[in-house]
Amino acid sequence: MRKTIFANEEVYHVFNLGIEGRPIFTNKREYDRALLALNFYRFKDVPIGLAEFLRLEHNERASFFSQLLKEGEKRVDIFAYCLMPNHFHLLAKQLTDGGITKFMSDFSNSHTRFFNIKHQRIGHLYQGVFEAVRMETDEQFVHVWRYVSINPVVSFLIKEADLENYPYSSLSEYLNKKDGFCNKKPILDYFSSIEKMKTFVYDQIDYGKKLEEIKHLTLE
Repeated sequence: MRKTIFANEEVYHVFNLGIEGRPIFTNKREYDRALLALNFYRFKDVPIGLAEFLRLEHNERASFFSQLLKEGEKRVDIFAYCLMPNHFHLLAKQLTDGGITKFMSDFSNSHTRFFNIKHQRIGHLYQGVFEAVRMETDEQFVHVWRYVSINPVVSFLIKEADLENYPYSSLSEYLNKKDGFCNKKPILDYFSSIEKMKTFVYDQIDYGKKLEEIKHLTLE
């Protein structure tokens, strides 16, 4: 039974892991499609699924999504995301009743179907129901945003020098002003400059690595 009760206008750190810690993203195509699914399913009452959307002609897809961005009601606002080989993190606000649960269900089911077809497998892809923690203060919100942002480095997936350009994290939307689907305003408003935001992000990387090393030692 889920302990978290989702409330509208509240922000949650949402995360899940591949079953038995196995990979859920194995190549660029899978990562890219997952990012598209996050963007697509954040909207409420989309008349078609992502697979059907991708079967449309290019100009039809462009028109459909343009209309969705203009008139669609969102289930969730996404502030941060990070996709890793065997897990993912999201920082999102629920905007409509049941928004996060429905959003995560659509996203997870879509990715599982796609992954299973490509890898000729059946069954669950994720290790149970996703986890979620409500953000209780602005300080907690911004610290979790940083945690999500630095996850590829503290998990030793990439080097610190490559963090800013890791393609499957929202950090590049903030630091490189890359186009994306995050609501960046709350974080941008929190810092007086991009440089101060960047300093805040990078200051905790060494500490995060040490915590990760300790975690691995205690699990061995």
